[in-house]
Amino acid sequence: MASRILGAAAVARKNPVSSWFTAMLHCFGGGILSCVLLAEPPLKFLTNHTNVLLASSIWYIIFFCPCDLVSQAYSFLPVQFLAAGMKEVTRTWKIVGGVTHANSYYKNGWIIMIAIGWARGAGGAIVTKFEQLVKGDWKPGGDEWLKMSYPSKLTLLGSVIFTFQHTKHLAISKHNLMFFYTAFLVTTKITMMTTETSVTLAPLEDTLSRMLFGWQKQFSWCEKKSETKPSSNGTGSSASKPIADASENVKKKHNKKTE
Repeated sequence: MASRILGAAAVARKNPVSSWFTAMLHCFGGGILSCVLLAEPPLKFLTNHTNVLLASSIWYIIFFCPCDLVSQAYSFLPVQFLAAGMKEVTRTWKIVGGVTHANSYYKNGWIIMIAIGWARGAGGAIVTKFEQLVKGDWKPGGDEWLKMSYPSKLTLLGSVIFTFQHTKHLAISKHNLMFFYTAFLVTTKITMMTTETSVTLAPLEDTLSRMLFGWQKQFSWCEKKSETKPSSNGTGSSASKPIADASENVKKKHNKKTE
């Protein structure tokens, strides 16, 4: 609640340890989640001193730089483009690292490889929900498990693609696939930042939904059609009753005349 009222800068100055811990969760949340899924120590990321020191240094200069120079420099659009591109490049390396790491435990276990690759690439958004839960800011409607964001969906798609490449189901080299996938991520990210619009995977999701889960509608239509047939037969039988009654009356009159 304090981060929502005071802002990130005020929280960093008031409680720097909490702010640093939140920043580390954002940076290494995917590694923590993948370690938990593979029954490894969750604090294994702390053994990489270079990455921890680099992330800590960036956190420090962002919040405690004199005259707030770093935040003012980040307000320029070219600097934001550079940071967004570096982030998407890092996302690709995280996905590939997760897929390769899972394959070292479970050889060609493609479901586990997809899960670990997705957790390594987009796990930061999931782990930070635990941090929000501790602080009291957690909202069930914003959970990544219930409503996946666009980056999480792209990460899941990339994890599937790199898993198929790793298991030799895609005839393309890993470096070429990484280049094309990273170029796609950077292009869509810069396009969204430039046009201030959101890109969605709704057409692809609708197509897959109709292909995989759209058969129920066809079955329901067939059931409705079969239900209408007895009703038509019933109306036909009810319409034939007056004709039968009329023929019986004619026969009775004929019999009376003959008598």
